[in-house]
Amino acid sequence: MKNKLIILLIGFTFVGCANRELRGKVKPFPDNKTYLVIEDDHGGGCGPILIDGKEWQFKIGEKGKIEPGIHTVKCGGELEITIKEGTTFYFDYWGP
Repeated sequence: MKNKLIILLIGFTFVGCANRELRGKVKPFPDNKTYLVIEDDHGGGCGPILIDGKEWQFKIGEKGKIEPGIHTVKCGGELEITIKEGTTFYFDYWGP
């Protein structure tokens, strides 16, 4: 019985992470357009959030349309994210 419970918990762990990437979560969007949602402003003290060198015009938690592909996110630190076509990328992790 104990082994079955452990296997079940491991299975739920993998299912729960299916749409999770290092920098955030990804969900398909019904209109097949591509969006970015910045959910974490890196503590709020780094100035404006820049996407590909341009100030992000949307509020924290607000969905903004974006082209699919690789994008640079900068606010204090700088990193890259890949956003797939027809999805919404919820960016929430600035760590290493």
